[in-house]
Amino acid sequence: MSIVLGISCVFAVLAGLVHVYIFFLESVAWTSPRTRQVFGITDEAEARSTRTLAFNQGFYNLFLAIGAVLGVVLVVTGSSATGWALVVFACACMVGASVILGATGRRYRNSALVQGSFPLIALAFAFIGSFFAS
Repeated sequence: MSIVLGISCVFAVLAGLVHVYIFFLESVAWTSPRTRQVFGITDEAEARSTRTLAFNQGFYNLFLAIGAVLGVVLVVTGSSATGWALVVFACACMVGASVILGATGRRYRNSALVQGSFPLIALAFAFIGSFFAS
Protein backbone atom coordinates (compact mmCIF):
# COMPACT_ATOMS: atom_id res chain seq x y z
CA MET A 1 0.00 0.00 0.00
CA SER A 2 1.29 3.44 -0.88
CA ILE A 3 1.95 6.15 1.69
CA VAL A 4 -0.94 8.18 0.28
CA LEU A 5 -3.38 5.30 0.76
CA GLY A 6 -1.93 4.70 4.22
CA ILE A 7 -2.71 8.32 5.11
CA SER A 8 -6.25 7.75 3.86
CA CYS A 9 -6.56 4.76 6.18
CA VAL A 10 -5.30 6.77 9.16
CA PHE A 11 -7.87 9.51 8.55
CA ALA A 12 -10.64 6.95 8.02
CA VAL A 13 -9.85 5.45 11.44
CA LEU A 14 -9.75 8.94 13.00
CA ALA A 15 -13.14 9.66 11.42
CA GLY A 16 -14.42 6.42 12.89
CA LEU A 17 -13.16 7.36 16.35
CA VAL A 18 -14.88 10.75 16.15
CA HIS A 19 -18.11 9.01 15.21
CA VAL A 20 -17.77 6.52 18.08
CA TYR A 21 -17.45 9.52 20.41
CA ILE A 22 -20.56 11.07 18.85
CA PHE A 23 -22.34 7.74 19.37
CA PHE A 24 -21.36 7.83 23.04
CA LEU A 25 -22.67 11.37 23.46
CA GLU A 26 -25.94 10.71 21.66
CA SER A 27 -26.76 7.18 22.80
CA VAL A 28 -25.19 6.90 26.23
CA ALA A 29 -24.66 10.34 27.78
CA TRP A 30 -27.45 12.37 26.11
CA THR A 31 -29.03 13.75 29.29
CA SER A 32 -25.79 14.57 31.11
CA PRO A 33 -25.09 18.27 31.67
CA ARG A 34 -21.85 18.13 29.65
CA THR A 35 -23.52 16.51 26.65
CA ARG A 36 -26.44 18.92 26.85
CA GLN A 37 -23.92 21.77 26.74
CA VAL A 38 -22.13 20.26 23.71
CA PHE A 39 -25.42 20.04 21.81
CA GLY A 40 -26.83 23.34 23.06
CA ILE A 41 -29.72 21.79 24.96
CA THR A 42 -30.63 24.17 27.75
CA ASP A 43 -32.84 22.09 30.01
CA GLU A 44 -33.13 18.51 31.13
CA ALA A 45 -36.76 18.22 29.99
CA GLU A 46 -35.72 18.90 26.39
CA ALA A 47 -32.95 16.32 26.68
CA ARG A 48 -35.40 13.73 28.02
CA SER A 49 -37.94 14.45 25.29
CA THR A 50 -35.33 14.03 22.53
CA ARG A 51 -33.51 11.06 24.11
CA THR A 52 -35.04 8.44 21.79
CA LEU A 53 -34.17 10.43 18.66
CA ALA A 54 -30.62 11.00 19.87
CA PHE A 55 -30.26 7.33 20.82
CA ASN A 56 -31.24 6.31 17.28
CA GLN A 57 -28.99 8.92 15.66
CA GLY A 58 -26.07 7.75 17.78
CA PHE A 59 -26.33 4.29 16.29
CA TYR A 60 -26.18 5.71 12.77
CA ASN A 61 -22.87 7.28 13.76
CA LEU A 62 -21.66 4.03 15.32
CA PHE A 63 -22.49 2.03 12.18
CA LEU A 64 -20.62 4.52 9.99
CA ALA A 65 -17.64 4.26 12.32
CA ILE A 66 -17.72 0.47 12.15
CA GLY A 67 -17.84 0.65 8.35
CA ALA A 68 -14.82 2.93 8.13
CA VAL A 69 -12.71 0.99 10.62
CA LEU A 70 -13.72 -2.44 9.31
CA GLY A 71 -12.89 -1.21 5.81
CA VAL A 72 -9.40 -0.25 6.93
CA VAL A 73 -8.96 -3.63 8.65
CA LEU A 74 -9.95 -5.39 5.42
CA VAL A 75 -7.55 -3.23 3.38
CA VAL A 76 -4.67 -3.97 5.76
CA THR A 77 -5.41 -7.71 5.82
CA GLY A 78 -5.47 -8.06 2.04
CA SER A 79 -9.11 -7.65 1.02
CA SER A 80 -8.44 -4.35 -0.71
CA ALA A 81 -11.46 -4.09 -3.01
CA THR A 82 -14.00 -4.81 -0.29
CA GLY A 83 -12.11 -2.73 2.25
CA TRP A 84 -11.84 0.34 0.04
CA ALA A 85 -15.51 0.05 -0.89
CA LEU A 86 -16.41 0.18 2.81
CA VAL A 87 -13.97 3.00 3.59
CA VAL A 88 -15.20 5.16 0.72
CA PHE A 89 -18.87 4.48 1.39
CA ALA A 90 -18.65 5.13 5.15
CA CYS A 91 -16.53 8.26 4.72
CA ALA A 92 -18.76 9.61 1.94
CA CYS A 93 -21.81 9.12 4.18
CA MET A 94 -20.01 10.94 7.01
CA VAL A 95 -19.18 13.85 4.70
CA GLY A 96 -22.73 13.94 3.37
CA ALA A 97 -24.16 14.01 6.90
CA SER A 98 -21.78 16.82 7.85
CA VAL A 99 -22.87 18.86 4.83
CA ILE A 100 -26.52 18.44 5.86
CA LEU A 101 -25.66 19.36 9.44
CA GLY A 102 -23.76 22.47 8.35
CA ALA A 103 -26.61 23.52 6.08
CA THR A 104 -29.08 23.22 8.95
CA GLY A 105 -27.91 26.45 10.52
CA ARG A 106 -24.98 28.59 11.45
CA ARG A 107 -24.79 27.20 15.00
CA TYR A 108 -24.08 23.71 13.60
CA ARG A 109 -21.18 24.63 11.33
CA ASN A 110 -18.42 23.91 13.86
CA SER A 111 -19.95 20.53 14.62
CA ALA A 112 -20.21 19.83 10.90
CA LEU A 113 -16.54 20.71 10.49
CA VAL A 114 -15.55 18.33 13.29
CA GLN A 115 -17.78 15.58 11.89
CA GLY A 116 -16.72 15.97 8.27
CA SER A 117 -13.04 16.94 8.20
CA PHE A 118 -11.40 13.56 8.83
CA PRO A 119 -13.60 11.60 6.42
CA LEU A 120 -13.15 14.28 3.74
CA ILE A 121 -9.37 14.06 4.12
CA ALA A 122 -9.59 10.25 4.00
CA LEU A 123 -11.59 10.45 0.75
CA ALA A 124 -9.20 12.97 -0.78
CA PHE A 125 -6.17 10.79 -0.08
CA ALA A 126 -8.00 7.65 -1.27
CA PHE A 127 -8.86 9.45 -4.52
CA ILE A 128 -5.29 10.70 -5.01
CA GLY A 129 -3.86 7.32 -4.00
CA SER A 130 -6.07 5.48 -6.47
CA PHE A 131 -4.23 7.20 -9.31
CA PHE A 132 -0.82 6.13 -8.01
CA ALA A 133 -1.92 2.54 -7.33
CA SER A 134 -2.92 1.97 -10.96
